Order: sequence, then C-alpha cells, then structure tokens
Amino acid sequence: QVQLVESGGGLVQHGGSLRLSCAASGRTFSTYAMGWFRQAPGKEREFVASISWRGGSTYLIDSVKGRFTISRDIAKSTVYLQMNSLKPEDTAVYYCAAGYTRGIIVGARGYDYWGQGTQVTVSS
Repeated sequence: QVQLVESGGGLVQHGGSLRLSCAASGRTFSTYAMGWFRQAPGKEREFVASISWRGGSTYLIDSVKGRFTISRDIAKSTVYLQMNSLKPEDTAVYYCAAGYTRGIIVGARGYDYWGQGTQVTVSS
C-alpha cells in the first residue's frame, strides 16, 4: 500500500510558477513509477507527466513541454511537478499517482495508487 499526499497548489497569475509536491509513504518509493494528472472542471482526468522508478526517464505531454518539469527525490520519497509559464488552461485539480513498474507509464492505465489532489488556479 502506498499513500500519496499532494501539496503546493494555489492561485497564481498567468505566466507565474508553482511547484507541486507529492509525498509518498508506505511501500518502497523507489520501486514505483510516478505520474501527474489533472482534471479541469467539466473535463475528464488528463495525463500530464510520468517519471521512471529511479528518475532516469521522463515524459510530458506536448501542451506542457518546455514549461513543466517532473522530478523525484528518492531520499525524500517525493515527486515534484515544476510548472512555469502557467496559463489559464492549466487550471485544474492536479493528482499524483504511483505504479509498480520501473519505466514511465503514459496514460492512466498502470497506476495503482492515487493522491487526493491539489487545486491549481491560474488567473488571466
């Protein structure tokens, strides 16, 4: 069992930055690939980014490439999503997820545990 707790969300202006954190507890953090998802009001949950179990591989969707960075600190059992140049369309509840595999996981299938989410609001 893995427990995930996101933090770092908030209200930011267009062009601003936020860093989301996802703290994991329970089973060995380094054996899980991690991902970030988001869900905007009235929309389906969307995959945003993934990082492999040791952090050697990452994947981001096209709409956030060049603006977002995913990283992990194994010693702190934490995964991060650094978000720069934020746009109003990035407004959503952001969730982290963990999947018991070594490589990146693109899409929702393969993730076993989910956090409760943190709200990100970007004003225009």
